[in-house]
Amino acid sequence: MNIGVDAHALRTNHWNDYAIRFLFGGLITVFTGLLAQWYGPVVAGLFLAFPAILPASTTLIEKHEIQRKHRCGLHGTARGRTLAGVDAAGASMGSIGLVAFGLLAWKLLPHISAFLVLAFAAVAWFAISFAVWRMRKLLRILHARKSRLR
Repeated sequence: MNIGVDAHALRTNHWNDYAIRFLFGGLITVFTGLLAQWYGPVVAGLFLAFPAILPASTTLIEKHEIQRKHRCGLHGTARGRTLAGVDAAGASMGSIGLVAFGLLAWKLLPHISAFLVLAFAAVAWFAISFAVWRMRKLLRILHARKSRLR
């Protein structure tokens, strides 16, 4: 899978798709705020690593793929679920990097300038997320080679 940016996708979404994402993000943020009041910021901070729009984006990806396949006369449910799963896998890999970001910010902010800590934590998030993605890709290649040898 190649990583890329598709600006055309911005024009194909409807306003209600963005409203759903905004609603999910807002609800998760409110939930995290309530957790912070009840259990403190350390527990609530764990939930901020959850991509707030993931529930909305996975359902919208599935819906859009099914609609696209229907226009071609195909069913599209299996393809839609597969694409939603790929999106969720990518979010999981990014969340692993967010854990590193959070840990670095938590440990370093009391001691170092906020700008430096956030810059360092952002670089660490990117590097760890990229390393996890690359490791997953290498493991898939190794698994495919191993399967062919059998």
